[in-house]
Amino acid sequence: MQETQKLALLGGQKTVTSEPGDMFTWPIITQEHEDAVLKVLRAGNMSGMDITKEFEKEYAEAIGMKYSLACNNGTAAIHSAFYGMGIGVGDEVICPSLTYWASIISVYSLGATPVFAEIDPETLCVDPADIERCITPRTKAIVVVHYAAMPADMDAIMAIAKKHGVMVFEDCSHAHGCLYKGKDVGTIGDASGFSLMSGKSFVAGEGGIMFTNNQRIYERALLLGHYARHGEIELEEQKQWIGLPCGGYKYRMHQLSSAFGLVQLRHYPQQMAEIDKAMNYFCDLLEDTPGINPIRPAKGSDITKGGWYFSRAKYDGQALGGLSVKRFSEAVEAEGTICGPGCNKPLHTHVLFSEMDVYGHGKPTRIANLPEGVDISQLVCSLPITERINTEVCGIPWFKHYRPEVIAQHAEAFKKVAANYKDLLEDDPDKTQDIGGYSSFRRS
Repeated sequence: MQETQKLALLGGQKTVTSEPGDMFTWPIITQEHEDAVLKVLRAGNMSGMDITKEFEKEYAEAIGMKYSLACNNGTAAIHSAFYGMGIGVGDEVICPSLTYWASIISVYSLGATPVFAEIDPETLCVDPADIERCITPRTKAIVVVHYAAMPADMDAIMAIAKKHGVMVFEDCSHAHGCLYKGKDVGTIGDASGFSLMSGKSFVAGEGGIMFTNNQRIYERALLLGHYARHGEIELEEQKQWIGLPCGGYKYRMHQLSSAFGLVQLRHYPQQMAEIDKAMNYFCDLLEDTPGINPIRPAKGSDITKGGWYFSRAKYDGQALGGLSVKRFSEAVEAEGTICGPGCNKPLHTHVLFSEMDVYGHGKPTRIANLPEGVDISQLVCSLPITERINTEVCGIPWFKHYRPEVIAQHAEAFKKVAANYKDLLEDDPDKTQDIGGYSSFRRS
């Protein structure tokens, strides 16, 4: 524990004195990236498919999947997978409420109903036990979100899915390169989707990609929003629909993104390894620091955090005299590092998932397509862990390089605030104040 000294927030000297330089710069752009993008641009080949197909092939081979489909964004990739899985009118889809909206909102356009499940407070991922509570005869699929780069408990989830005969979709948009018991996330369920936008740990500029080993899922996804690729459809049951986008969507990935992604596939493993080394070093330095415990896999396990996107730490205010996470984060950031209170707001608390009639059904969209007389109590239940989690987590810096001296300064900032928490208690704001966001959050 750092010796008592005046906090920067209260007029003391900052702990972090090093310049950030490129410590947090992402993505790391090389000449190879620039050359690949310029080649597409100069050839006027932005709307082609050749480079995109090459990107799909190499990415699928890298994680051992049979089918891949690149889209113009992660939301489109998720929507395509849902359609491919056959999610439709009257179906229920279980999803953790703690996630970005794109994990689930597209089921509305398919006529399905989101059912929100509780999270495990230690991993921030969906709690398998609560999935069991949410299962009904109408359940079609479970959406698993590997939240903040922490793989969910896939063994338990897949066992539940098998028991009840439902499908599993993995949203891996936070989890590029993460391993669950040695397996790449996104290769365990029936289908998966990854966002590839510029803030993610694997970047293609702007885009998304879905994976599956199921030919029917893949070909249905082509039908939804990839009309120019209907020639790839082989199953007779699908051929009758070819020619036009069956969902009315156009989801082709821009080839500037495909070209960038192809190069990034070659660079990411090395970049990911350095990020992992840097982040684990930072977390090691915080061991035994009261009030703060970074969320990460157990040491020596075969579970990894890949590129460590949007990493969070558990915050225990009671260990610091009841200090709020917002006041703690404010003091840490004043020391010159990155913290930020909370994470995503629970989706089930937004009016879109309670009262809003999106399409003019005359009743809330969430229940619009359920059969008459269905018990909807599970749709409006409280999720107490999810509802309070924003007061129990904070961000940690996302280092892109292993530079021990610099990382140590950032860890000292957290230690200093923990050691001097009593100085912050008097002016601590209201503990019930609003924290987190539905659509955006502070990057760390």
